[in-house]
Amino acid sequence: MSNKTVVQLLLLLIGVSLAFGMSKAGDLPADEFARRRAIFLNELRDLDACAIIHSAPYFERIIATESPYRQDSDFIYLTGWPFAEGILVITPNPADSEQVEVTMFVAERDPKMEIWTGPKAGLAEAAALEELDQAQPYDKFFDQLEKMISGYDRLVISYGNDAEFQMDLSEALKHSSRRPTLVQEAAALLRSYRLIKSETEIKALEKAIRITGESLVDAFKIIPRLGFEYEAQAEIEYGFKKRGVVRPGFPSIVGAGKNSTYLHYEDNRGALVAGDLLLMDVGAEWDFYSADISRTVPISGIFSPEQTLIYQLVLDAQLAGIESVKPGAAFREPHNLAVEVITTGLVDLGLLEGQVDTLISQKIYRKFFMHGTSHWLGLDVHDVGGYLAPDGQPHILKAGMVLTVEPGIYISEADDVDPRWWNIGVRIEDDVLVTTKGHRVLSAAIPKTIKDIETLMQPSNVKK
Repeated sequence: MSNKTVVQLLLLLIGVSLAFGMSKAGDLPADEFARRRAIFLNELRDLDACAIIHSAPYFERIIATESPYRQDSDFIYLTGWPFAEGILVITPNPADSEQVEVTMFVAERDPKMEIWTGPKAGLAEAAALEELDQAQPYDKFFDQLEKMISGYDRLVISYGNDAEFQMDLSEALKHSSRRPTLVQEAAALLRSYRLIKSETEIKALEKAIRITGESLVDAFKIIPRLGFEYEAQAEIEYGFKKRGVVRPGFPSIVGAGKNSTYLHYEDNRGALVAGDLLLMDVGAEWDFYSADISRTVPISGIFSPEQTLIYQLVLDAQLAGIESVKPGAAFREPHNLAVEVITTGLVDLGLLEGQVDTLISQKIYRKFFMHGTSHWLGLDVHDVGGYLAPDGQPHILKAGMVLTVEPGIYISEADDVDPRWWNIGVRIEDDVLVTTKGHRVLSAAIPKTIKDIETLMQPSNVKK
């Protein structure tokens, strides 16, 4: 082997190594994205369709200061490429064709800009991605657009929420004589894939959930010593960061006292007062997959009698909902069971009056439980899939789906409610995987019984 050949091989290996380190989504293996693209390509071939999938844009907060970048979920699902200014183009051809089928347009590396930002992947790194036919400069996309999309009946498109690209592409298509006759949103096709998680995806979710749980437990132990909601938030998110998390999966909800009765409370500035509850709805993101966990604890470390009754009722409803998760069950079944348990319990406590069936059919229970019990979980905390399947019928659970189960009771101050119940807000949320035989609670290790929470919060368990 000549010296020249050795050098060429070394350069190739360096390029592949750099691409693997800079372009893939964290710990996810590179062939995971190649596998997803292959499945999507086959569906496009059956539809006589090509696809254009765009990355998320940068959002400039002020001049020369951008908000932290997070890649579009559909784009990251198919590419593993975490950088802006990327376009994936899939142009299926007959099996015996040698034409290009998978192309990535990416921004070229800019040494001057990298002085400010540090290294970013570019053409060489994209070209090394597995099962990618070619990489092209981002600014050459529109030069090649008409040639790439001609001959197809359908164009499947995801704009990545980039309004400028959407406008430019719409204008280019308007003036194209060879454009496909039908344009379809990619999300309609990709959601069926994203609903069923691979083993790799489940491992990413498990890690996000484990980190979330460990960070919550750290916070539980010191909450009696804290003074404000933002201190609890800081402790939780510090737990994320010290465990290697890039970002939370969504803005943390940390509400105490009456703030615990607001479903998506935002301020996190209120005081922590002994005797009140603290509701925390938080989730770390790992490899772009988000956990979503809610726990409610007594700020003093001990639940009051009224808080105990409401908390246990929510927990009973949640356990009933989780038990119903299995292949073949309707997506709404956990909610229906949670509603039945909560409505019955509220009647027993005197907070509602009437027949349980009537209170449910007339949705009177929504005075205290006004949201759904489940949503899908994955690359987005409220993941794709919706509440209805593509045929318009309710989703039926299948192995590989991941959903939350999160009933709650929220009692605000009201003239027709005994003051002893005022400002009690409880939500308990876990992340549940549908398995072939039933389900597995991915967040089962995070304490949620009254005994376990009170034990963790006792002074002997608090950091000195």
